[in-house]
Amino acid sequence: MTHPLLPAVASQVTRHPPQLLAALVPLLLLALVLDVYCLIDLFRSGSVRYLPKAVWAIIIVFVSAPIGALVYLFVGRDRYNRRRVPGR
Repeated sequence: MTHPLLPAVASQVTRHPPQLLAALVPLLLLALVLDVYCLIDLFRSGSVRYLPKAVWAIIIVFVSAPIGALVYLFVGRDRYNRRRVPGR
């Protein structure tokens, strides 16, 4: 026996055009690259602002893809923590 609402739900499922997928793949790839960059920067940095590194890692990974990374870059990243360059 089928559910009475099943035909109504099945009729609402739409197929997306392949051009939409082709447009979204570069955006998703860019968001992934930004997340990876922020995680690498987080673990290589000597210090961060406002929160511990573990919390920033959770924010970067679990907050909506580009939003968590952008929040880290603008709020959590310690911009003035310059590393010494050997030989200078």
